[in-house]
Amino acid sequence: MVIPHSQLTDFDVHLFREGRHLRLFEKLGSFPVTLDGLSGTYFAVWAPGVEEVSVISDHNYWTPGSDCLLPRGDESGIWEGFIPGFGVDTAYKYGIRKSFGGIVLEKGDPMARLWESPPRTASVSYQDQYAWNDSDWMKSRAGRHAFNSPMSVYEVHLGSWRRNPEQGSRSLFYRELALELTEYVRDMGYTHVELMPVMEHPFFGSWGYQITGYYAPSSRFGSPADFKHLIDQLHQAGIGVILDWVPSHFPADAHGLAAFTGDRLYEYPDPRKGYQPDWNSLIFDYGRPEVRSFLLSNALFWLEEFHADGLRVDAVSSMLYLDYSRSEGQWLPNRYGGNEHLEAVSFLRELNTEVYGRVEGVHMIAEESTSWPAVTKPVDHGGLGFGFKWMMGWMHDTLSYFKENPLYRSYHQDKLTFGLMYAFSEQFVLALSHDEVVHGKGSLLGKMPGDPWQMFANLRLLFGFQFAHPGAKLHFMGAEMGQISEWNHDSSLPWHLLNESPNLGIQTLMRRLNALYRTEPALYAYQCDARGFQWVDGTDRTQSVLIFLRRDQSDVPIVVVGHFIPSVVEGYRIGVPEEGVYEEILNTDHPEFGGSGVLNAQELRSEPIPYQGMPYSLMLTLPPLGIVYLKPKSPEANQKPTGATKVVRKSRASRLPAIESGGGLGEKAVSAKTTKRKKKEE
Repeated sequence: MVIPHSQLTDFDVHLFREGRHLRLFEKLGSFPVTLDGLSGTYFAVWAPGVEEVSVISDHNYWTPGSDCLLPRGDESGIWEGFIPGFGVDTAYKYGIRKSFGGIVLEKGDPMARLWESPPRTASVSYQDQYAWNDSDWMKSRAGRHAFNSPMSVYEVHLGSWRRNPEQGSRSLFYRELALELTEYVRDMGYTHVELMPVMEHPFFGSWGYQITGYYAPSSRFGSPADFKHLIDQLHQAGIGVILDWVPSHFPADAHGLAAFTGDRLYEYPDPRKGYQPDWNSLIFDYGRPEVRSFLLSNALFWLEEFHADGLRVDAVSSMLYLDYSRSEGQWLPNRYGGNEHLEAVSFLRELNTEVYGRVEGVHMIAEESTSWPAVTKPVDHGGLGFGFKWMMGWMHDTLSYFKENPLYRSYHQDKLTFGLMYAFSEQFVLALSHDEVVHGKGSLLGKMPGDPWQMFANLRLLFGFQFAHPGAKLHFMGAEMGQISEWNHDSSLPWHLLNESPNLGIQTLMRRLNALYRTEPALYAYQCDARGFQWVDGTDRTQSVLIFLRRDQSDVPIVVVGHFIPSVVEGYRIGVPEEGVYEEILNTDHPEFGGSGVLNAQELRSEPIPYQGMPYSLMLTLPPLGIVYLKPKSPEANQKPTGATKVVRKSRASRLPAIESGGGLGEKAVSAKTTKRKKKEE
């Protein structure tokens, strides 16, 4: 029996139909309530143009037509009503009948807070009263999330980060992750975790990118309250949480949003606009006001109800272009005849305006791989309004460079330097994400050329270059331990690798890089600002050397010297901006990271010899396949009278890698001839 009842006002309906309702999660869905002394559940669902909507569940033995909701007396298409005795934790679906005597579609609740664990597909009535304990984090979040604050992100797939081998190698639950993931991320020094989509999805192998339950964390790992506890624990440990969010497409599963009323409701009717061929999925109708209300409310739901610190918006490129992954004749142009998806552009601008205007201290991050202009510029300046954008060009060019045999890297140095031509055109995240270690691409380590020593040295060099480069940072789980195999979502990360010295060295380096990044303002204060970067020399192709400065407001620089071939160069002169003593604060060839130990003296004193456009210069040793960070010591140290400081080599030559004269990389680590650079005439 359904009793007439409504939680929707006429103003709610007006906002919903205008595409301006931002809190639908308080109005549509299922809500345990007490009405006139009767306990039960209130239901409300948008299903226009149908003959009947009933709630089918254990409560009525899954009989369509037993508990029929009532249509509102307006044109909203909303059906609602109160069912006495319908309790919490009861599985249900909506039985939707398009026409009298027609078939009944069994659909999950688009607004459900909880779903059954796949492969079961029903929604579940739910209520939690979670008490948050992250008030300190929430109060200080805005300061932590300023664009001139460090942002080092650890991307995680919850289902395969770590598994319980004692229980059939199952994925960890949210509350187990609250202990183990929090402890690990804090120890490694990352500022944030980014969770691949946790919203309910039927196919585990989609990694969460084919969502059916947009308002529910996956029940595979526990309840919504358990997921809040995970976020709470991360916040209490000083770690931010970014959620992957997918407003670009949704799957065609029969119990989900697809053809919700028998007609196209959430998706565009014409497949030339409403079907996404890459993922065999459907595209939201961004021009329909009710769909915009659904998506805008969903973004705010995760930010407000779950205290998420940001959303990484998936596949933005596919939203911006009407011809994305389509051949001629397979897409519909916009009203001006172009390929820009004007309705999606409008939606993204409204999304970012509302999020930044309503939720303090969060970030919206675009996965956008094209040259669409002004992705991170404010909406009122013609931009899309995102806070950050993944720097896909940097990722492609850099990995392409690192795949090259070092013998030939001198011909490809532009791949490392080109990104600095546009590094400040947007606010970028340098992402080495899950996309680079799937579908036969192998692991990051597996992309590196050479024998095992050189592969690990290249990986250390890659990470050192990434942290020195302007922009926020992101790593997919497993990279920080030098995972050898490609990521497999059906198994745990290979934690046993940390018993091996080279892999442990990679992890130690990553911990050190995170610490430096968080404590050295020169590495983050101007990470999105050209004032934070200056070339010293990017032209030494012969020895594959790059030299640049990173700066902060105090103008105390960090000098970065990268050497991208496996030889040792002694007596290499570099220009520096200041007189005094410099110290080596990072060298990726340090033995603690698994390197060969080609280090520089603790103190390197500059000389008043102008070089490379700098007023001073100094001599140092370049490690093989290594990167060095130098920092001026304090003024007190600089005033100490010292003689000329020698650059010393602290390694055994037998440990150094070499390039064979035949052009291939050495299969074993053998002695490297020390090359000396001729001193230029001043």
